Amino acid sequence: MQLTYEKLDPSLPDLAYAHDGDAGFDLHARLYALDGIDIGPNETRLIGTGIRMDIPKGYEIQIRPRSSLSRAGVFVQFGTVDSGYRGEIMVVITNNCNYRSYEVSYGDRIAQAVLAPIYRANLGQGDVDTNTDRGTDGFGSTGK
Repeated sequence: MQLTYEKLDPSLPDLAYAHDGDAGFDLHARLYALDGIDIGPNETRLIGTGIRMDIPKGYEIQIRPRSSLSRAGVFVQFGTVDSGYRGEIMVVITNNCNYRSYEVSYGDRIAQAVLAPIYRANLGQGDVDTNTDRGTDGFGSTGK
């Protein structure tokens, strides 16, 4: 399937899958301060990727964390980019560390993107059948 994208910053790398069989491709940081930015302890920042996409109808782009950032205590918020959106793709990053900043440099790989199909439900209001093995048991109910 063709996924057309536009680079808003020609200096950033082209989008590509790192390995054959990878589900996601890397998104890079587009920073206006070319010397980088610090995300302070417990701080959340919105970082641009310098990319906008022509996502086909019936699909979404899922923004997902990179394992190397997660290992460093930096959390990338999972997100959805809908097919009708045509602006710059942004990534929400939180530094979960309590005592040190995390530096993001221009061009750093900050997240990965996955193209995924969406299924729209026919939404209808009515009574919900709660007579199942689980019923209304919620969080932690399987550990009882």
